[in-house]
Amino acid sequence: MSFDRPYFPIIYVRGYAMTGAEVEHTVADPYMGFNLGSTKLRQQYPKSVVRHVFESPLVRLMKDEGYRDTFVDGTELADGTALSPRTVWIYRYYDGASKELGGGYREEIESYAQGLLDLVNTLHDRYMPGDRAQHGSASDAFRVYLVAHSVGGLIVRCMLQKLSRHDRRIDKVFTYATPHGGIDLRGIGNVPGFGFNQSDTFNEQRMREYLGLAADTPVHSLDGAFPEECFFSLVGTNHDDYGLARLAVGPMSDGLVRIANAYVADAPRAFVHRSHSGHYGIVNSEDGYQNLRRFLFGNVRVDAFLDIESIALPPAVQKAKDAGHQIRADYLLGVIARVRGARWDLHRRTSDEGSALLVDYDRHVKGRQPVHLASAFLSNAARVDPSRLTLGFSLDIGVQVPEYQVDGTPFWKRDHYDGGYLFRDKVNLEASCSDDGRWSLRYGWDTDRPNAVKHAAAAANPLPGSWVFELPVVQATTPGIHAVLRLETRPWNERA
Repeated sequence: MSFDRPYFPIIYVRGYAMTGAEVEHTVADPYMGFNLGSTKLRQQYPKSVVRHVFESPLVRLMKDEGYRDTFVDGTELADGTALSPRTVWIYRYYDGASKELGGGYREEIESYAQGLLDLVNTLHDRYMPGDRAQHGSASDAFRVYLVAHSVGGLIVRCMLQKLSRHDRRIDKVFTYATPHGGIDLRGIGNVPGFGFNQSDTFNEQRMREYLGLAADTPVHSLDGAFPEECFFSLVGTNHDDYGLARLAVGPMSDGLVRIANAYVADAPRAFVHRSHSGHYGIVNSEDGYQNLRRFLFGNVRVDAFLDIESIALPPAVQKAKDAGHQIRADYLLGVIARVRGARWDLHRRTSDEGSALLVDYDRHVKGRQPVHLASAFLSNAARVDPSRLTLGFSLDIGVQVPEYQVDGTPFWKRDHYDGGYLFRDKVNLEASCSDDGRWSLRYGWDTDRPNAVKHAAAAANPLPGSWVFELPVVQATTPGIHAVLRLETRPWNERA
């Protein structure tokens, strides 16, 4: 069978079911929740609800990319059934925990990871008979995508890091709201290492066991077992619309998983204002699906960085600094990435939603460490307006005026109005690629002309196939900022 990148089979691994009733509800669903859509969209201002129909990731993959399910006459993996690479498979690891379909006993996560590996091996044998026996597990043609929600992402990591390291058959991994750093409760810290129904799965010590991590290796590290660039973490930031767990976890979370724990180290990630699950959940959302679609099938990766050259202080604060006083200022940086013509956000971090970036003066200004704003994947096929051949997207950037401290005492009461910005603007970007593979970029700031591109950006080419564009970011006031918006672009889905 021929596998043509980027269309490989998808295996979906669902999230955690806490109670027996949730297990029975889960196993009664052929698609384990991947077929659940939504009709509710939470508006930001005010926090009202509007009607927006999202059919579900499963249906949209069928409609947009030609995928299909795997069920024929009430069975899965039926003998003699012709298999298409564009197929969604459901890993039904909770069937054994059901009292109606299995023995009613929950396995440990290592057993679920082994079951996932067995499924990958089975698909390998079905799609390419004899291939695995001839070439071992690292086939040159067979590939699958793993898409997981919540604890499903930990099952995937256990398989990749403990059971099948460097397995080239796994082309990419996409996780929704997975607690890659465990689950923390405010006032308690990490969840206990004991609990009912395998809730200790989210305890850091237990995670190190089933991920095979040494004590000095960060728990959210892939530990060299899988390429980080092929592992995408989608992070939810809406804790208000989750259940009672939000009271124990608190803000700066999706209601269950804290933002700081929801991604893999050194891997691409995006933030969306969605809760862990439910009517406003991250899986059954347009925002989540659009990130999934572009990561799996897109053709361009863009990484946006802000290189801060200097930040000017208010005159009175600068005077205090010149006099030898110690100044403290942490800057909140918000960024929203949007695709041209869309009403959803591809990436969203704002201070109002508790997800803004924290810019540390010593590290990012004095130390010149770049601030990573976003990693976005774009697709010609997924353009909202197919008649526009260019890729259009925007970055809405805002750096807030901090509450300055002088010698540990708040200085904000003097000449401070909350909500002020050192810099706030939206840059509109339109990228195109010539026949010889050279990228060009046009851009324009809203303060110059809203929703327009007017200027050509000069490009550098530091690595083969990679193009870098640098745009000036200047607010020449006091306080103010001088920085460079750096966009690194490279082809995606053209890897060997």
